[in-house]
Amino acid sequence: MPRLTTAIALTVLLTVGAAAQREKPWTEWSKSEAQKILNDSSWAQPQVETNTSEMTYSPTTGSAGAPRTASPNTTATIRGEQAERNRNRSVEGAYNQAVETNYQIRFLSARPIREALAAMIMLQQGEATSEDQKKKKELLRTQMQEFVDRDFRDFVVITVTFEANDGRLTGKAFEDFGAASAGTLKNKTYLERSDGERIFLIDYRPPIGDGLGARFIFPRVLNGRPLLDVGTRELRFYSEVGSNTKLNRRFKVSDMVYKGKLEY
Repeated sequence: MPRLTTAIALTVLLTVGAAAQREKPWTEWSKSEAQKILNDSSWAQPQVETNTSEMTYSPTTGSAGAPRTASPNTTATIRGEQAERNRNRSVEGAYNQAVETNYQIRFLSARPIREALAAMIMLQQGEATSEDQKKKKELLRTQMQEFVDRDFRDFVVITVTFEANDGRLTGKAFEDFGAASAGTLKNKTYLERSDGERIFLIDYRPPIGDGLGARFIFPRVLNGRPLLDVGTRELRFYSEVGSNTKLNRRFKVSDMVYKGKLEY
């Protein structure tokens, strides 16, 4: 019973804290508040892909023998697969550990995401001491407010950033996102509502080094009506970016209301 009481109290505190943050202007957010919106919120979710196939030591040359009981065809298949793994390891080197690629999927067209990005940029500026620094900081604040107020009336924009604990995985993801285009993605990238209706990609922008990541752009209107309303249960973002990258995350629409407006 005490554990249950503690859990309920913690849930209430977290709920109150989140509600309080949503009432504060973005210029007053702390770093942790902005990071929460950007990394794990109603408008931003992580996707972690873990490769555990090489957690134990595996030599980078040679080939493994097939089981004695295997048929000739099975033996050939096993040897072929092992040879392919060896070729890959001879080029890349073996991982010999679990490796992860971390994707962060965000609704840039949702105001709270833009507010969090603006807050992080302003927090990185530090304290302005001279008059010149104060003027520059105030100019930046004005530019950030313009970014926050940008009109996304016609489009839904999702951004994806990525990082990995092994540079070779980062390189593979970078190749996938860099080589992708609206043409290659349009038939395998979509937003899907809980009623099964899908809206497909109309434009794509690869990462350009501004920290926002790749941009996936969709129409905001489906069959003459807004893509989402408060009665929509869930929205799924799906994209087969490349041979190494498949994105698939679901967002609960009822949690995407921000200051009385459905933000996406």
